[in-house]
Amino acid sequence: MMFSPSFPLSRLRLAVQILTLFLTVWGGNLVGYYMADKLSQALPALSCAYDQQNGGYCILVSLQHQLDHRIGEALAKAHQVTWQILLPLFFTLLSFMAFFVVLGKAFCGWVCPLGTLQDWLNRLGRRFNRPQRELGSDRVGKVRAVKWLMLLGLVLALPLLTGLGVTPHALGNPYCDVCPSRIATTLLTGNPGELALNTGDGWRFALGAIANTLVGFILVASLASRQPFCRICPLLAFNALFQRLSLARLSKRQHDKCGQCGICAKACPMEISEIAREHGAKAFHEDCTLCGRCAEFCPEDGVIALKWGPLSLFRSSRDYYRERVRAELPDGTVKPVKFHKKPASPDA
Repeated sequence: MMFSPSFPLSRLRLAVQILTLFLTVWGGNLVGYYMADKLSQALPALSCAYDQQNGGYCILVSLQHQLDHRIGEALAKAHQVTWQILLPLFFTLLSFMAFFVVLGKAFCGWVCPLGTLQDWLNRLGRRFNRPQRELGSDRVGKVRAVKWLMLLGLVLALPLLTGLGVTPHALGNPYCDVCPSRIATTLLTGNPGELALNTGDGWRFALGAIANTLVGFILVASLASRQPFCRICPLLAFNALFQRLSLARLSKRQHDKCGQCGICAKACPMEISEIAREHGAKAFHEDCTLCGRCAEFCPEDGVIALKWGPLSLFRSSRDYYRERVRAELPDGTVKPVKFHKKPASPDA
């Protein structure tokens, strides 16, 4: 597909976001509630299993359930056969890889419903002139570690320990219990049930309170900052483990002007400063969601490209950049629409 300022890459991304938001939030209505099971239990996007109308399940809920109910419990019982321990996990990961090899981390930047909501809320905040805030280079590095801690602790360690009987049963899928996508996407279906707190169990009450607080903070913060939750999302960390295996990737060739203007880094909603300095594989940082903004706002021809295997889907262009900034600045600031008054009639 050829992209031009009249049909920018961002417009295609918006169309994909709208389509996949309907699929991941309301898609189960097409053929019934159990479509999610039939389609997949391992999408590389936060498609929440708590949403009874969705069209696919997030890999993290399946992974937690396998660690808790299969692997942890199987390790606690010595008579379990090895295949009964490893085979369920193998097929869960195989389903994930079947999707991930095709689109890779573009699932984060183009498909994830929570990412889409944050993106749209930020646009709304800018339309109402909400002051925008960035973390800054000194704090970005510190925040990056949080997603790995959440992956190791909430997604992997606690479900496994629960299956082994070390931690309470309420901690069998702790990440899903605090995931803001669980509440945000179910609210989009008109179901407020996930906001309810379980007062009969201390652990579940605490996790529910954290979830409500987190989703409120994320929705409000999105009005004034770009992708606040994506920066700490454990699914982004999980996807980063396999990013080299995907056919979809970011490519950047060395250029003598790179590192001087820094426009691509300003365009990046994840504040990845490395994209302005590095080239080759190093430019494809673990936080990259393949949204394509760095390629859109690079003012040099052919320096940054979105590729699928050997094919270049989009390349940076000076002419494209010049037209693109007429409507939107690299940092996401939307220029106001100008209305021209019709000239008065001479006979008036």
